[in-house]
Amino acid sequence: MRTSYQYRLKPTACLAEKIDKTLDMLRYQYNYQLAQRFDWYEQNRCSIDRCSLVVCHIPELKDKPNRFSQQATLIQLKKDRPWYKEIHSQVLQEVPKKVELAFDRWLKSDTNGKKSGKPRFKGQCSYKTFTYPQFKREHFANNKIVLSKIGTVKVIVHRQIPDGFDIKSVAVTKKADGYYVTLSLDDKTVPTTKLDFKVDNIVGIDLGLIDFIVTSDDERIAAPKFLRKAERRLKSAQRRVSRRKKGSNRRKKAIKKLGIQHKKVADTRKDFHLKTANNLLKKYDVVAVEKLNIKGLAKSRLAKSVNDAGWGQFISILTVKAENAGLKVVAINPNGTSIECSRCGTKVIKLLSERKHNCPNCKVNLCRDMNAAIIIKNRGAHDLKAQTMSSMRSL
Repeated sequence: MRTSYQYRLKPTACLAEKIDKTLDMLRYQYNYQLAQRFDWYEQNRCSIDRCSLVVCHIPELKDKPNRFSQQATLIQLKKDRPWYKEIHSQVLQEVPKKVELAFDRWLKSDTNGKKSGKPRFKGQCSYKTFTYPQFKREHFANNKIVLSKIGTVKVIVHRQIPDGFDIKSVAVTKKADGYYVTLSLDDKTVPTTKLDFKVDNIVGIDLGLIDFIVTSDDERIAAPKFLRKAERRLKSAQRRVSRRKKGSNRRKKAIKKLGIQHKKVADTRKDFHLKTANNLLKKYDVVAVEKLNIKGLAKSRLAKSVNDAGWGQFISILTVKAENAGLKVVAINPNGTSIECSRCGTKVIKLLSERKHNCPNCKVNLCRDMNAAIIIKNRGAHDLKAQTMSSMRSL
């Protein structure tokens, strides 16, 4: 089982300066290697049988930079710029890996077939994480962690690492309110499937903006609307930033305070999602959810409310927690869940303002969100049964 624990670091002023310097040097190298990729793309993107509007002659084709060729140049980099020797070699080798991931997602796509936008050069203070891909367990003990080429840093250990878990990698991140370390843990002894898994213990949940969740058992959790409640404080902090002179120390302090306010909203939302997911998985073995087009909804007139609800983050947390517990999350097709009758299947067209489902055929009368949750549960049970049958046939 793979999981991650995040702890807050309490570095001294000297160690904090080293971390900032490391991030800044890694940012320069990231931008340089990304520029190499862009140069290769501009010089090689036109076909040999036609003229490009950008390059008016057929250039000499160059080898495409890749992760390993860019890693090989780091040896010469340390000779030309000896201050890069202050960075651990594996930390520096992670930069070409990041560049390749960002570049390939733009030109090709990720594992799900989705393309990303053109990668951007990192501005000042926008490169915030570096990773040690290998780490020894004994370097994290007595509320302290030893970061190679940086030093020994105090850690606030709010929870102990369980016995049997190995530390696979360590990531150091600079956030608005300080520095954090994320430990990637692995324990191969934990079973991936729960032995007493009950397929019939299933619930359907309907995500909404008024009620964050309505279950098929008629349990409701009101939408907390963290961003809406914090809007006044955020506007005040943003106003202070806009009034400060660009480049001044007062503006930097105002930006830091604004970042802390945004982080507080994000943290409270994530805490709410974690607790909600835990409560669901304590009661049910299978949770059925809609496969929503959240990016599309975030471009509608309900964009602020959709982003404030954070459905995507919640579904991601719910899925990961279910996998770690050996439980199941089933994503179903959302088409027709808001108009179909959960009892007879008749399609009842309703306006968004109509919050009740009244079926003229079977005379059922209930909340439209609960009606949708029951349909989601039924579809989830059907899909789960089909998956079970197909897996049995394959065996």
